[in-house]
Amino acid sequence: MVPVIELRGAVPVGVGLGLPFWNAYRVCVLGNMIPVPFILLLVKPVLQFMRKQKIGFISKIGNFFLEKGHKAGAKFGDAKYLALYAFVAIPMPGTGAWTGTLAASLLDLDKGKSMLAVLLGVMTAGVIMGAVSFGVFGAISAVA
Repeated sequence: MVPVIELRGAVPVGVGLGLPFWNAYRVCVLGNMIPVPFILLLVKPVLQFMRKQKIGFISKIGNFFLEKGHKAGAKFGDAKYLALYAFVAIPMPGTGAWTGTLAASLLDLDKGKSMLAVLLGVMTAGVIMGAVSFGVFGAISAVA
C-alpha cells in the first residue's frame, strides 16, 4: 500500500523470502488496491475545497491540478482507460495504482471503469514483477 513502492517492491520481497508466488501475489494486489477507492472518491472534492479557500497558494494549488487534469483528459479521447491500464501496468516507480487513480480522478474518468483499469494494471504489473523476481533469484541461485 506504500506509494511509489506498492506491489512493485512487495512481490520481489515475497518471492525473495520464499513465499509461494500466488499467495504473495494475491496479498500484494489486494494491498495495492485498498487505497484506490478512497483516492477516487476524495481527491477531487479535496482539490475543489482547496480551490475555494481564501489563502492564495492553497487556492492556486487546487486550481492548478483541476485545470491541468481537465485539459489532459481531452487529449486521450476514447483510449483513456487503455492508457490508464498501460500506465499502471508498467512496473516503474511512480506509475502504480496511486498515481493512476489520482490521474483518473483528475481526468474525470468513470470511477467503475477506472477501478477496473487500475485493477487489471496492478495485476499485470504483479505478474511482470513475479517473472522478473524469479529470473533474478533463479540466476542468483544458479550462480551460487
